[in-house]
Amino acid sequence: MSDTIKVKNHGVWVEITLNRPDKLNSFNEEMHLALRAALETARDGGARAVLLTGAGRGFCAGQDLGDRDPSKMTGKPDLSKTVRDFYAPLVRLIRVMKLPVVCAVNGVAAGAGANLALACDIVLAGHGAKFIQSFSKVGLIPDTGGSWHLPHLVGEARAKGLALTAMPLPAQKAAEWGLIWHAYPDADLMEEARALTSQLANGPTLGMGLTKMCIQEAATASLSDHLETEADAMKTCGESDDYAEGVASFLQKRAPEFKGR
Repeated sequence: MSDTIKVKNHGVWVEITLNRPDKLNSFNEEMHLALRAALETARDGGARAVLLTGAGRGFCAGQDLGDRDPSKMTGKPDLSKTVRDFYAPLVRLIRVMKLPVVCAVNGVAAGAGANLALACDIVLAGHGAKFIQSFSKVGLIPDTGGSWHLPHLVGEARAKGLALTAMPLPAQKAAEWGLIWHAYPDADLMEEARALTSQLANGPTLGMGLTKMCIQEAATASLSDHLETEADAMKTCGESDDYAEGVASFLQKRAPEFKGR
């Protein structure tokens, strides 16, 4: 495993840390591949939830521009290749994982780093964190799903304002706007994030995974079609061991013991 990523296995859930703190955890190709591998290993290894965070004083400053400096290249950079080969697969992977992915944003989340966070299912941030759509400062557009997530989360007016001005958005304002789920004092962030991830991982994660999929599909589905999607998901949930355990524990007035199946 590359040292650009740290992985800690907590049993039913996995904590993944971006680990290039001297570069504010900005992405190079090695870290891209290591993060993708860590997520795939968590998914395939039976993890029931994932927590993603960053080492040091920031979450992620986006792409390491030293790797994409036109002055050091013989020809023009093809940034579409960077998006298609690295950022798009990462976003797609997070979105299709049938388990909750929590993101704890410590410090700055800029450019692709901000939009990587927004691709996760539940985003928490420390009060000192800032979300910055820094692309316009270097003549780019918000990638890593940013131009899709921003208007869906905060509406067109705020999305354009954030993207065109590159204005830093403090964590508490991000929570007020509905861009993220919750902001905590910096000293409490990781404790709260780990507690939430553990809670989710020990819950009925089969149903949670289907909940995630239903909510994501709702963005592009008609109500009539989506009602069918809900019915199919409810059939799967109703036939699961988790549903049987949930009903039994409710009737027996005891704590449930979910297995994620």
